[in-house]
Amino acid sequence: MGYRDLVDKGADRTEIQSFLAQGEMATTTIRIPANLKATIMEEASLSGMSFSAYVRQCAIQRLMTEAGVSK
Repeated sequence: MGYRDLVDKGADRTEIQSFLAQGEMATTTIRIPANLKATIMEEASLSGMSFSAYVRQCAIQRLMTEAGVSK
């Protein structure tokens, strides 16, 4: 079962978050402006997170919002 299947079946927030956070890590390279990277790094640091953890959290939050899953 994939992300879209979970959304279509009406899975709750916990089920979807669990699905998105599990699995093997994959290395991904993205190209973003240096100012954006510096800003993300600063915000991540203020939140006590690494750059990668912060980006993952933002992606999960965005996917949850787009799926219409409420807090």
